[in-house]
Amino acid sequence: MPAALQAILCVVIGVATGMLSAMFGVGGAVVSTPGIRLLGATPIEGIGSTLPSVFPSAISGALRYHRAGLVRWSVVRLVAPWGCAAAIAGAIASVHFPGKGHVQMLLTAALVLYTAINTTRPRPNHVDAEAHTPLATGPRCAIIGLGAGLLSGFLGVGGGILMTPTFRGWLKLPLKDTVATSLACVGLIAIPSSITHIIEGTVNWVYALPLCIGVIPGARFGAKFAIQASDRHLRLIIGWGLGIIGLGYGIAETISLVS
Repeated sequence: MPAALQAILCVVIGVATGMLSAMFGVGGAVVSTPGIRLLGATPIEGIGSTLPSVFPSAISGALRYHRAGLVRWSVVRLVAPWGCAAAIAGAIASVHFPGKGHVQMLLTAALVLYTAINTTRPRPNHVDAEAHTPLATGPRCAIIGLGAGLLSGFLGVGGGILMTPTFRGWLKLPLKDTVATSLACVGLIAIPSSITHIIEGTVNWVYALPLCIGVIPGARFGAKFAIQASDRHLRLIIGWGLGIIGLGYGIAETISLVS
């Protein structure tokens, strides 16, 4: 494939990644990873090369949500530090884990499917996390942060796959607040994950740089759409969208692993 065409396709993947990242609150690597794998990236490059684009994508979308008053910064302050610390350990483990990245790809697909199923379930009687501070403090946020950070570094997915269901289930945030707050955490946690993968040599900038360019306008559009959508429609779009991505992703990686 000509280098120019590959770069253009990466930018297009970046735009789609940014849109879905801002809509789902998951960082977007669940889209960009299989995308660049189709363009020729190795499994381990698929993990490392998507992470640099997670930060601009997540921050661009989170700032749009912030202007709408949807980001719970009290939760971000409690979750992100734990996530940043754990992300370094996850990234190092990912590079040295057996299987050359294929195992991480399959785990990513499984987590995407879990998040899709969890998101489609309605959550009545949400509790305001700002008014019930015990839910937003202490060990719950530490556990969420540690888990999200490990996943971010190990799978290259930003950690939102874990934060989206736990923010809804454990902290009882409304769906739009969940997406917005998860996205803000994802952007911060992606920083140590990206730096560690760059040091370990798993980031291929042929893929990473065009993704970084495309995600910013995509994230702004995705956040705008999510803010305007009803909670029910957004929940169904997120659930079905992630379900299709996770299923296709899992099948493709299984075929790649056994072939």
